[in-house]
Amino acid sequence: MTGSEAADLPDDAPRTPDRLRRRTSRLLSQLTARSDRLINEGLGRADARKWHYAVLASLQDLGPGSQAALSRRTGIYRSDLVGVLNELAERDLVARAPDPDDRRRNVITISARGRRRLRRLDKILDDLHDELLAPLDPAERDQLAQLLGRLLDHHSRTS
Repeated sequence: MTGSEAADLPDDAPRTPDRLRRRTSRLLSQLTARSDRLINEGLGRADARKWHYAVLASLQDLGPGSQAALSRRTGIYRSDLVGVLNELAERDLVARAPDPDDRRRNVITISARGRRRLRRLDKILDDLHDELLAPLDPAERDQLAQLLGRLLDHHSRTS
């Protein structure tokens, strides 16, 4: 936007300088905030949270695990994971059982009800992602996911 174009805008019109719109970090930050809001609200309408989904998906895809293993798999702090597991156990979505190799810890498994819930949450998240990525065609969506994955993998290795 040139200086004269900016001067033609009403005083209350939002103005984002081009140098900000060109900053990938800023765009990612803004999109993350909008994505989090969309996902959290959408899951909330289904009485779920993103951490519920993360734990159920981890258990379904990678099998049973200890709380420490689930913390590493999902990125949920161990202290926060206890509350998430309590919520899931109260809803009969997961089961805790003593680890036969170490009775001091529990092994968490997904229940049949948890598998059904995960399938429902997958559908909800698919719809929410369609809303989030609406302007992109399927090839662009795949490309975006690949590029973001590469960036995340790179920065996960270097940090």
